[in-house]
Amino acid sequence: MQHNMRLLVQFTKRHPWLTNVTVYGSLFASADIVQQRLSKQPQEPFDFKQTVKVGIVGFCFHANFNFFWLRFIERTFPGSSPLNVIRKVACDQLMAAPITISAFYTGLSLLDGEQDVFKNLKEKFWPTYKTGVMCWTVFQTINFSLIPPFVRTAYIGVCAFLWTTFLCYVRNRDITEVTTRLRHILPILPGKLGSQQEKEKDKPMEK
Repeated sequence: MQHNMRLLVQFTKRHPWLTNVTVYGSLFASADIVQQRLSKQPQEPFDFKQTVKVGIVGFCFHANFNFFWLRFIERTFPGSSPLNVIRKVACDQLMAAPITISAFYTGLSLLDGEQDVFKNLKEKFWPTYKTGVMCWTVFQTINFSLIPPFVRTAYIGVCAFLWTTFLCYVRNRDITEVTTRLRHILPILPGKLGSQQEKEKDKPMEK
């Protein structure tokens, strides 16, 4: 077992792009399968075309973007000193997060052939971003403090598995319904999520 782990680590160090992108893209696609399993009735069939589209977006954009972004940000603010960790987390949330969220919504809308490819993005960007800041600040603080650079894209892939499950759920539902549920699950969710969501503030959560 230890021998196999050493071989895996050695392979990852020799082929960081291939390993990280493969792991990240596979987890990205798997997240949609989990989301469908959790949200569909047992007798409902899986929409594998949707899973393929999510996988394409993950492999073609998100995996590659995160691989090169993490290398860039590590070279810009090297090491795991508290100040540089704060700098890296702040840059990640201010610069990378809006790009990856936008790519997810617009990329899938393009693959779906929607007439207005920015519709989902315009409706769901801010609620998604605010929720993401809460999650990814924790994920990335651990990443930049404890995770070795050569496996950071794979680690982010595991985190993105959870995050993409949430994104796929949000994309296929009314944003007011989602944010109403979030108010019950995350009562400290910062800021107002829009006037329509504010009207739903006191509505009981649907079961």
